[in-house]
Amino acid sequence: MTVAHRSRPAVDFHQGTVRLFGLSPRFVEKTLADIPLAWDEREDCFRGDAMHADAIRRGLEHSLAGGFDWRVGRDAGAAEFRSLSIKDLRQMTLRGDQQQAVEAFETGGRRGLIVMPTGTGKTVVAIELMIRNRCSTLIVVPVRDLMYQWHAKILEATGIDAGLIGDGVHRVSPVSVTTYDSAAIHMPRIGDRFQLIIFDEVHHLAGPWRSDAARMSIAAHRLGLTATLPGDDERMTRLHELIGPTLYQQSIAEASGASLADYSVHRIAVRLTDEEQHRYRDYAQQIQKFVFEQKTIDPKFKWEDTYALSAATEEEPDRARDAAIAMRAFRLKRQIEEHADAKLRMLEDLFRLHCDESIIVFTGSNVMARKISTRFLVPCLLSHCGKKERRQWLEGFAEGRYRVLVANRVLDEGVDLPEVKTAIVLGGLSSQRQAIQRLGRVLRKGRGGRHAKLYEVVVEDTREVTRSRDRRRNDAYRQKR
Repeated sequence: MTVAHRSRPAVDFHQGTVRLFGLSPRFVEKTLADIPLAWDEREDCFRGDAMHADAIRRGLEHSLAGGFDWRVGRDAGAAEFRSLSIKDLRQMTLRGDQQQAVEAFETGGRRGLIVMPTGTGKTVVAIELMIRNRCSTLIVVPVRDLMYQWHAKILEATGIDAGLIGDGVHRVSPVSVTTYDSAAIHMPRIGDRFQLIIFDEVHHLAGPWRSDAARMSIAAHRLGLTATLPGDDERMTRLHELIGPTLYQQSIAEASGASLADYSVHRIAVRLTDEEQHRYRDYAQQIQKFVFEQKTIDPKFKWEDTYALSAATEEEPDRARDAAIAMRAFRLKRQIEEHADAKLRMLEDLFRLHCDESIIVFTGSNVMARKISTRFLVPCLLSHCGKKERRQWLEGFAEGRYRVLVANRVLDEGVDLPEVKTAIVLGGLSSQRQAIQRLGRVLRKGRGGRHAKLYEVVVEDTREVTRSRDRRRNDAYRQKR
């Protein structure tokens, strides 16, 4: 495809980019100066990310008196992708906060981020916007469980059997659901099919690989949903570039008692046994000695450099050996924190205290989750569980056949759960995002206005105390002690 074969300028979609033919460098520099375009000498055209397609079109419409050929988007040759007839089968009315979020998106240029706590109905907001816009829509989610969950919700709300792209399925429809990884893989071929793209748990988009899913789509309308925005400026800047500004934001504290249940957070401190304490201090001393020795050799050394140093077996075999020993001590030290006997005894006490309630237990590792599962004979849900097994545990939990469900990270975000008002955290990261997501698991407002409780069990005089403090810096924790 070259300029010589064209009577007037033309733009088309190609492998996640848009190509501009028949335009002079001077015209592009003057008219499309704000859009990052590069000259592709292989095809004698300018080329840019597909995400800029709408801005390019508006710029050309304003500046080219003689017109141009616009060949971007399946609208050019597939009528079913132009305007959709979407029925509204829902028997519900949006709450005030949901209506505010919808209006913020509609009046904000239909590009931007909506931040609402888990349980406040971000999916309801997204489906409302999909029905209002009545255009081809792609929903992008982090994991396959959420893909099927969105499919079921769209079918219930609109009667549309949405397409699925992921988990071994590749069925593209005017309304489709996919995962972040599948979107990044397939967007060079499907990036011109959708006018609205919705990113659920949009904080996953900020990475260099997954962000291609947004760059290679021509969608003019973009919605990002999350309960917690990234904490660093670089990732926030990337989200604003790929999706748009933050249009609506609601905190857990603002939603508590209104769209979410009232709640309280209880921190319970337990102690290591004498034997556990002795081993813990021994491993801590090994790590401290290693770091001191490495700083003597290299004053700029940081613990984060240990992994790379352990691989330098040929260049510095002695230091590599010491690094491997220190890493082993670090893992064993974390295991003592994670598997402390006092945690299991406290967990048993909490089970007795809430024996007539449904309880979610969050752990910091798969090993601890399995340990609790076998000790108390309760189901354990992990990321590598099969689809059938997950459905069995979740349905049994919803029906009350299982009173307790144990998980590591798989329930941290997204997956719909029945009304649960008690959660117990036995371990995890220092991430405030993970803390807020886990708190959100018990905050869905159900019948009767029941009070929700989150227990955080922490081992005293260990690094768990520091991680707990980091998690509790969020206002949702500070206001509910």
